[in-house]
Amino acid sequence: MLTLSNLEKPQGKKTKKRLGKGQGSGIGRQSGRGHKGHKSRTGGKIPIYFEGGQMPINRRLPKRGFKNVFHKNYRVLNLSKLQNTEETEFDIPKLEMLGLIPVKGKKGKYPVKVLAFSSEEFTKTVHIRANAFSKKAKELIEANGGKAEVI
Repeated sequence: MLTLSNLEKPQGKKTKKRLGKGQGSGIGRQSGRGHKGHKSRTGGKIPIYFEGGQMPINRRLPKRGFKNVFHKNYRVLNLSKLQNTEETEFDIPKLEMLGLIPVKGKKGKYPVKVLAFSSEEFTKTVHIRANAFSKKAKELIEANGGKAEVI
């Protein structure tokens, strides 16, 4: 039987530590933050990359290489993938629908470039509309009586 003398806190419930509720609480006064300084203040969080004032690693290490600001990313389509399809007319939405080029994510926004990598035996007559063609891919398509149209 439950009486006032044998009341217990319900199991599984842990209350949040209530800071700054007087000296008697054990967590009053500075409330576990110590005296003064950045970490004792409100919003005094130090970013993970901060190294205590020493020269940060990204400034200590030398910079290497070169990044071309005019570089253009493409979704690549090799002609060898088109060899086994029944279709002869291709444009970007159709290529996406057939799963020949990526659709989702960052790559889904890139323009499409047709390449002739390992496509020496390409013999199909196709009409392709894409953003760019390699020289070899354009030659192969036109040699087979097809058409390479730049959008």
